[in-house]
Amino acid sequence: MSERRSVSFVASGGLRLAGDGHGNPAAPPVVLLAGGGQTRHAWGGTAAKLGRRGWYAITVDQRGHGDSDWAADGDYTIQCYADDLRAVCTQLATPPAIVGASLGGIAALLAVGEEPAAKVAAIVLVDIAPRIQLEGVGRIVAFMNAHPEGFASLDEAGDAVAAYLHHRPRPKDTKGLEKNLRLGKDGRWRWHWDPQFMNRRRDGMTGDRLESAARRLAVPTLLVRGRMSDVVSEDDARAFRAVAPNARDTDVSGAGHMVAGDRNDRFTEAVVEFLGEVHRAPQ
Repeated sequence: MSERRSVSFVASGGLRLAGDGHGNPAAPPVVLLAGGGQTRHAWGGTAAKLGRRGWYAITVDQRGHGDSDWAADGDYTIQCYADDLRAVCTQLATPPAIVGASLGGIAALLAVGEEPAAKVAAIVLVDIAPRIQLEGVGRIVAFMNAHPEGFASLDEAGDAVAAYLHHRPRPKDTKGLEKNLRLGKDGRWRWHWDPQFMNRRRDGMTGDRLESAARRLAVPTLLVRGRMSDVVSEDDARAFRAVAPNARDTDVSGAGHMVAGDRNDRFTEAVVEFLGEVHRAPQ
């Protein structure tokens, strides 16, 4: 077992970001950022394994998610997420590798691609690229906007997740969902994010902007795509490789957009193999 400890960071605007550190704090750091609507607990299995394999894995709740602060002004633009990541990196003793899924990956792409001097050693993008499939994104948004009134029980929430992730077996025990839900004073369970997150202002997060950032990536980059993904197609991955000078890609069979949750074993091994090449402590 890798040792786990609570950590926190000061993000842009002074917001506090909550996190967990797995492994030896003196080891090369790896910051893991989940997708929109997810919490740091989405990385539990991967972070623990990275800690055991010689890295210091830091899972972070992004602003408005999990145990991190909500933005009082409702500012959840992608620029804030990129700025938050840069702030986290400056608070680490050595440049980290970044593993970012969906929203976390976009934040990483912009944080590094638009600021090549950012102190980052490598990037793993998890099922996100500059060009994506809008139909798949629409399915995610529809799920996140559903059930604003919350759920009467964890089992009811589990039913909603099972309907969305229909390719996964429904867990018999829904207790694990407590990490992604919060219990309100009215006795109903709601997803653990600020409702204003879904109403966030757009700030020019276009495919052209993301592609421009990808062209400027100067660090080793891996795109991990779910082979069953309806968000990043094979053509999208190929287009990313064509513009990103230091990028490679791999896909994970049996996984959709939620790669780490669908096939955590194969996903984690792909990350371990990549980081073993590009982000090891000096011997």
